[in-house]
Amino acid sequence: MEEKMSSSEEVSWILWFCGLRGNEFFCEVDEDYIQDKFNLTGLNEQVPHYRQALDMILDLEPDDELEDNQSDLVEQAAEMLYGLIHARYILTNRGLAQMIEKYQQGDFGHCSRVYCENQAVLPIGLSDVPGEAMVKLYCPKCMDVYTPKSSRHHHIDGVYFGTGFPHMLFMVHPELRPPRATNQFVPRLRFNVTKVFHLSLYPIYTRLYGFKIHPMAYHIQQQARTRSASTTRPRTQKQPHYK
Repeated sequence: MEEKMSSSEEVSWILWFCGLRGNEFFCEVDEDYIQDKFNLTGLNEQVPHYRQALDMILDLEPDDELEDNQSDLVEQAAEMLYGLIHARYILTNRGLAQMIEKYQQGDFGHCSRVYCENQAVLPIGLSDVPGEAMVKLYCPKCMDVYTPKSSRHHHIDGVYFGTGFPHMLFMVHPELRPPRATNQFVPRLRFNVTKVFHLSLYPIYTRLYGFKIHPMAYHIQQQARTRSASTTRPRTQKQPHYK
């Protein structure tokens, strides 16, 4: 029979996991949410050692003593299971509230784009398949995604946050959506140019010597790159001649 660990000095597995360096993006999933089997539908087919991993997350004593070589496997399974549960939990009202608090505190970081003016970002996944892509950061101001600056977040699977989390947050709380960034970087160089092209028909922001760059220039550059790649062949090193 499973028994709840009673030691008051023990830190819960969830609190321990969320407190690990690199796991700052996670919120603490309520145990009553995890104990509701409906919320875990289908996860037993995705996570190995599912039963033991769930017991570990809920701080339940396992029915059978784990062997030394199984302990690490169950620990990895518990982290994966918690991440998949977390992706579902943060779409609920309680989960959104916890993530909003972290968002407003800047726990997820800020957009590195200058014209976003230090806008707070949100974690997002680029795939709903485990193991395909690490977590990214979504800026609601420029509506683009970025790689987390710190390498300690590069091990986190994006599936633990899902592809729709930021969009759900702003659907439920539209008042939190910041205004879209209007400023855009326009590079300029001062130089006298005698030949002026008719560029007003091409709304391209990039400029050189004060003039907008014709879209055809990028096409020509791409063609040149393609030709260069096709004609370049790896050089074969001459073998040393031994007498």
